[in-house]
Amino acid sequence: MTGDRRKLGKPILFLFLFFFFFFFFIPSSAEAQSQAINGQATRPVPAIFAFGDSTVDTGNNNYIATPVKSNFPPYGRDFFTHEPTGRFTNGELITDFLASYMGIKEELPPYLDWSLGEDELTTGVSFGSAGSGLDRLTAKMSGVIPVLNQLDYFRNYIDRLDLGIGIKRREDLIRRAVFFLSAGTNDFISYSTVPLRREVFSVEGYQGFLLDQVKEFMQVLSDLGANRIVISGLPPMGCLPVVITLQARDGIHERGCISSFNSIALDYNRKLQALIQEKSNSSGVQIFYVDPYQPLLNVILNPASYGFEKSSEGCCGTGLVEAAILCNAESLVCRDASKYIFWDSMHPTEKAYFIVFTNFKSVIDHILKSY
Repeated sequence: MTGDRRKLGKPILFLFLFFFFFFFFIPSSAEAQSQAINGQATRPVPAIFAFGDSTVDTGNNNYIATPVKSNFPPYGRDFFTHEPTGRFTNGELITDFLASYMGIKEELPPYLDWSLGEDELTTGVSFGSAGSGLDRLTAKMSGVIPVLNQLDYFRNYIDRLDLGIGIKRREDLIRRAVFFLSAGTNDFISYSTVPLRREVFSVEGYQGFLLDQVKEFMQVLSDLGANRIVISGLPPMGCLPVVITLQARDGIHERGCISSFNSIALDYNRKLQALIQEKSNSSGVQIFYVDPYQPLLNVILNPASYGFEKSSEGCCGTGLVEAAILCNAESLVCRDASKYIFWDSMHPTEKAYFIVFTNFKSVIDHILKSY
């Protein structure tokens, strides 16, 4: 890692403020799903619902007017259909692995796909929107759906289910379902790039502001009947290839993680865990923390131990700045994404995602045993 301590306010590259990432490992989608199901506990939940950013968006941005999309090649190259889906990676996401591991279904569909039938709706969907954040301003600048606004879509989902399966059955489904939140990285990238929030908040103050949004998110879900909520911390943001490229003294030749970004992520994660503990103790709702930071950092610092050859650049293009529309059908792409931790300059490969997912299993097993 580099000891670069330059101010967070140094510009990054506005185009990328709406992206980010995190976790895992797998040779192919089909194999990963098989491994996940074979290792699952015996009492799966009826449904899983995901909220957040590109780490959980399985295609919702395909249906809204935003430039933050990935429904074109080479995205989805290693998905089991070998076609782009709107996932910001070469294959599957954490949400897919979770759904598979809990024995629910092989992939988690996007809620905004209005072709979904009752079977898909009643087993869970993703409300996530790539480029989103806990801060509504983050999402507004990218034309995507803020996390708290995703709850409005969930309310719409409840209305649809009430008409389809009845209120009593829907209430039981929500009570027994698992809810997953993954958001925050885009907010800090936006904070470092656009001065609006920096003029109001210090880094510590902004952390507190975002945690207030998490608190509201938990309260709303609780009020709507949720009983099991899983919240992910931040990944090592300073290890994003694009952050390294634009923040390091020599981003082409010095490819170490940016320590100031990682320190902010660690501090936020500690505060998030304290908030979760406090809320869980006072509300009666089961709320769990999962940590992507250390597992992903371990992979980045010891790539060869996990079968990787590239740890600080993505598979797509130069791997230094490309993401979304800059990673497209005309881009040069590596032959074997399993040798890369990152698919583009912001998002991990399917294999890297799966590695971190394996570190979530103990928490998921604990949840499943609570039924």
